[in-house]
Amino acid sequence: MVYAVLENRKKEKVRMMEIKKIDQSFTGSKSIFYIEGEIHREAGKQHMYNQMFVEAYFPVTTTKPYPVVMFHGAGQTNVNWLMTPDGRMGWADYFVSKGYEVYLCEQPSRGRSAYHPEQNGPRIYHSLESLQRFMGSTGRWPQSKLHTQWPGEGSLAFEDETDRQFIASQVEYLPSNKESQRLMLETGTKLLRQIGPAILLTHSQAGPFGWLLADACPELVKGIMALEPSGPPFTRKTDAPVSENFGITDLPLHYEPEITSPADIRLQLLPSETPGINTGWIFQEPAPQLPRLSGIPIWIVVSESSYHAGYDHLTSRVLEQCGVPHQFVRLEDKGIRGNGHMMMLEKNHLEVADLILQLLAEAGL
Repeated sequence: MVYAVLENRKKEKVRMMEIKKIDQSFTGSKSIFYIEGEIHREAGKQHMYNQMFVEAYFPVTTTKPYPVVMFHGAGQTNVNWLMTPDGRMGWADYFVSKGYEVYLCEQPSRGRSAYHPEQNGPRIYHSLESLQRFMGSTGRWPQSKLHTQWPGEGSLAFEDETDRQFIASQVEYLPSNKESQRLMLETGTKLLRQIGPAILLTHSQAGPFGWLLADACPELVKGIMALEPSGPPFTRKTDAPVSENFGITDLPLHYEPEITSPADIRLQLLPSETPGINTGWIFQEPAPQLPRLSGIPIWIVVSESSYHAGYDHLTSRVLEQCGVPHQFVRLEDKGIRGNGHMMMLEKNHLEVADLILQLLAEAGL
């Protein structure tokens, strides 16, 4: 018992030393501000809602031509980019150390972006059981057993300190992806108009934010780095070719020819005979085009052991059908092995970041 207490104190001392080191390594400046929302005009109960909290980090000397705007996924906040659950430097500081200005967006009705139940409705949250797909190696998809980079134990007991720090960071979020996309399209467009052209780095549920913002204001989006974007396209069901959305988003895009309703979309099944690679739906040819996205450097990045490993190729194929050049990057093909869905928090997260930085540099970004 005494030994366990001493070990815990030793771990905490190491954690605090790491935190201190991170603080000392950040030598630039920072700022916080809000993107304004709407005003509820009921007499005596007037308030703002649907605003977005943004924090910004600046290097001493900015050496990159465009800032990086980071968008977190479902159940997450900007904490994802600030520090790993075991106390190591997050991607925000790391990108700043490489000369980028960095903006972190906390989704409306999430975290420090005010939530008003009267306007925003109920929220949901990740159960501990569902969080296991981020942390463990016992998932129902074949690649799960390859997961070796999670910094904690990742067990169903959730007794490890790192695991519990990650659990503690989870928050409630809106159940409707369509509504989340609507709110982020409004606030994200305002942000880009305020800060100017930028690179969008999206993760998971935030994947559609990149497609929507680039479609709405392509002149303000210089690149999209989509880490395991929300998918698969159209629907998870494979029994009938019925689309539940507009493919890569739940809101309409500027397709040519125009698509006004998911019911108008005609699909074909892309079969797979490769173990662990899912069969799924793509557009029936000829596919509609997305000209507003076609001139923007785009990457889809997928890790080796994530549940996304089986279906993100479908998103890539749909973009290809729609005339959107991009790179589909599997981390294992780049020699980066064992990562799960939360690659920005894992043991080798700076190795993943270095690959992203390399890809951006190759594109002149």
